[in-house]
Amino acid sequence: MYFPAAGIEVHPLIPPVVAFIISFFTSMGGVSGAFLILPFQVSVLGFNAPSVSSTNQLFNIIAIPSGVYRYIKEGRMVWPLTWIVIIGTLPGVLIGAVIRVNYLPNPVNFKMFAGMVLLYIGGRLLKDLLLKKSGETNKSSAENQFQHLIRQYRSKQMQGKKLPGVVVKKFSLHRIVYEFYGQEFDINTFGIMLLSFIVGIIGGVYGIGGGAIIAPFFVSYFRLPVYTVAGAALMGTFVTSVAGVLFYQIMAPFYPEMAIAPDWALGFLFGIGGFAGMYCGARVQKYMPARTIKWILVSCILFVAGKYIIGFFF
Repeated sequence: MYFPAAGIEVHPLIPPVVAFIISFFTSMGGVSGAFLILPFQVSVLGFNAPSVSSTNQLFNIIAIPSGVYRYIKEGRMVWPLTWIVIIGTLPGVLIGAVIRVNYLPNPVNFKMFAGMVLLYIGGRLLKDLLLKKSGETNKSSAENQFQHLIRQYRSKQMQGKKLPGVVVKKFSLHRIVYEFYGQEFDINTFGIMLLSFIVGIIGGVYGIGGGAIIAPFFVSYFRLPVYTVAGAALMGTFVTSVAGVLFYQIMAPFYPEMAIAPDWALGFLFGIGGFAGMYCGARVQKYMPARTIKWILVSCILFVAGKYIIGFFF
C-alpha cells in the first residue's frame, strides 16, 4: 500500500502489528510508544519528512484513549497531576513544532536530536534502577502493597472486591498531595508545570507528546509510583498530541516545499494497533512488577538511542 503523504510503500498490516507490540509494553510505564514508533517510521519505513512528527502525534490521538480508560476505571488516575501536565505541556508543544519545521528538517540532524533525547530518558530510568536513593521508601512501599493485593486478587482471596484507588488529599497552586495504598506523596505544582513546559518543547519537536520524557521524570526525580503516573502521563500526551496535530496541519500551507501535515492513513493504521496494545498493556500492568516494567522501557530506549547517535557519526 502506498502512502503519498509519507512517500513510502508498506504492507497495511505492518503498522498496526508493530504498534500493538510496542504499545503493549510501553503503556505499562505511562508511555504511548510513540517514541519508538517514530524511529521505526524513520529507520525502517524511510519516512524522513517533518510530517513524521505530526503522524506520530496522530498515532497518539487514536491509540491513547483505550489505555486512559483502563486507568480511570481502576481508579489510578491522579487528575490534579494530569491537569498540571496538560497546562504546562501545551504551549511547549507548539513551540517545539515551530523548531522542528524551521531548524530540524534535515533527517540526519533530527536523528541526532532524537538520539540525545532518548539517551537522556533511558539514562534517567537506568539510574533509578541501579541506585537506590533515600527518597525511595514510600514509593517502593506503596508499589509493594499494590502488588501484594494484586496477588491476593489473582488467588481469589479478594474475589468480588474492588482494589483501592488513588485518593487526592490536596490540590493547590503550590502542592499536590495524594495517597496510594497507605503512602502519601507530596509534589510541587509549579515544579511539575515547569518540567511539563520543557518536556512539551522537546516532545513537540520529536512528535511524541512528551509522555515518554515526563513519565520517567515522575518515577526517578519526583519519586512517584509507576502505577499512579501512567494514566496522567498518557492523558497529558493525548491532549498535547491533539494540539500538535492541529498546529502542524495549520502550518502546512505556509511551507509548501515541505511535507508537514500528518499522513492520515498511516497514522490511523499505527493508531488502531496502538489502541489495542494500550488497552491490553494497561489491563496487564497491575500484574507486572514495577521493576520489570522499567527494565523493558530502559532496554528499548537505550537501544534506539545508541543506534541513532552512532549512526550520526558513521
